[in-house]
Amino acid sequence: MRKRKKGRRLSRKKDQRRALLKSLAQALTLREKIKTTEAKAKELAPFFAKQVTRAKAGSLAAKRSLSAIFSQAVVKKLVDEVAPRHKDRKGGYTRIIKLGQRKSDGARLVIIELVK
Repeated sequence: MRKRKKGRRLSRKKDQRRALLKSLAQALTLREKIKTTEAKAKELAPFFAKQVTRAKAGSLAAKRSLSAIFSQAVVKKLVDEVAPRHKDRKGGYTRIIKLGQRKSDGARLVIIELVK
């Protein structure tokens, strides 16, 4: 029985979930708009918010902790472009727009994008 465990499992083990979130966050940072399922997007939003908040600090320690998760190109874009854009925001860096169901398996699709 599930007892107050935070987050969705997404039919994956822990390391696979972490890898999925990292790759989704990387794609969101580079493209600023991605199409995925609703469950994945709802899991991605708080994970991405923590990374943007970390990037807003702009310190060497923040850059090093981000580079432990992401590639150097993603860290550079997060710190140089995304974080300054959201310096006055206290959260809510992403927007989820619902699209409807996928024809093949009926999964609910959404677009998750960065708020300007």
